[in-house]
Amino acid sequence: ASLSVAATGAMMGWTSPVLPNLEKNGGPLGSPISSEQSSWIGSLMALGAIFGSFVAGYLGEKLGPKRALLSCVVPYLIGWILVASAGHVAQLYVARLVLGLALSIVFTIIPMYNGEIAEVSIRGALGSFLQLFITIGFLYAYAIGPFVSYTVFWILCAILPIIFFISFFFMPESPYFLLRRGRRDEAIASLAKLRSKSEAAVQKEADEIQVILDEAFKTQISILDLFKVKVNIKALGHTCALASFQQFTGINVVLFYLQNIFIAAGGSISTDVAPIIIGVVQILASAVTPVVVDRSGRRMLLVISGIGETVSLCAMGLYFYLKEVQQADDVVDQISWLPIVSLVIFIATYCVGWGPLPWAVMGEMFDPNVKAKASGITVSVCWFLAFLLTKFVSNIEQALGNYASFWMFAGFCLVSVLYTIFLLPETKGKTLQQIQDELNGVTSTASVENGMKK
Repeated sequence: ASLSVAATGAMMGWTSPVLPNLEKNGGPLGSPISSEQSSWIGSLMALGAIFGSFVAGYLGEKLGPKRALLSCVVPYLIGWILVASAGHVAQLYVARLVLGLALSIVFTIIPMYNGEIAEVSIRGALGSFLQLFITIGFLYAYAIGPFVSYTVFWILCAILPIIFFISFFFMPESPYFLLRRGRRDEAIASLAKLRSKSEAAVQKEADEIQVILDEAFKTQISILDLFKVKVNIKALGHTCALASFQQFTGINVVLFYLQNIFIAAGGSISTDVAPIIIGVVQILASAVTPVVVDRSGRRMLLVISGIGETVSLCAMGLYFYLKEVQQADDVVDQISWLPIVSLVIFIATYCVGWGPLPWAVMGEMFDPNVKAKASGITVSVCWFLAFLLTKFVSNIEQALGNYASFWMFAGFCLVSVLYTIFLLPETKGKTLQQIQDELNGVTSTASVENGMKK
């Protein structure tokens, strides 16, 4: 499943090496594109994901997580074919919209699938793989894009979803979905394969899942029912807040326009090499979270992540303030290392917390009967904000300067720390019932202490 995330990371990272070439004379489209057109190319993928998230939730309910996830290969291939044959920037707009549909399927279905196949003890680690593999996809794009032609680059990006489809085709379906459809024998076979146990050994777990489903699906749930039940409202509020704070770190603005940021910053490191350094840092930092998340808890990592992001973005803003407003060239020359160091710290701390954990928590908070609908809403909120930020942050930078956008994002990161400390419940080591009891204000004696005051 994570190979689909790597394909998504490559698709998202595609803009970083390609946009500077599209803005040059003699680029792939023949004539250079404007910075305004670049912002549309960077942002329209997120706009496609807004609409696609609701389709993805529907597919997850009707087809099951496995087949829904496999379906992402269709918009992937259509999108890359449009990129390949583009002779005008308008076709790239359409391509990015279509690729956004694929992104929404991956980001909606992966947390659902992981949440339904994983044992409680590894649920957080498995959920964190989304961030790890998306960074692998980004590095793939950063390391290849600057050094190959436009044609070779899109071919290498289009190969990834094909590899995913072939490998994931043989994975088991979610046992939750199979039991919900009355296919008990298939569900037991799926559990046995997932747990590497005999079918007899997973009978008890199948019975427990069946009890959860029977309770959850006593009545038919519509999307409006999400807003009628207290626990659903609180869970949706938390997942939407997490998705919002994730976008307000500025991560997609940084990653989509990474090469342009380094061009604007100047410095001694090659603008082709600097994104590769960032990509390597992403992978190394993302590899930490699966190891520690089920020990330290979600909240602790989110707080550490938010503090690191705040400090690094403040430093990045200071560099651009000195460069653009104060025009302190002597000082800027002495701290030419600051942009790369700041972005390394920003990316590392983001990948430890605010990158993977909103998606991991989204897969933990909802009853099976509302999970698909709630996931669709959360993903649409996430990518609506991503669209607004990637499209209009350039207007902020043109009006006020690069420093203003970095300081704005730093302010939101600081707010995210306060939200995590005072409002967000811990989900580490807890069953769905324990999490829902806590959201309802019911004390569960089985709750696991997380080391932070609730």
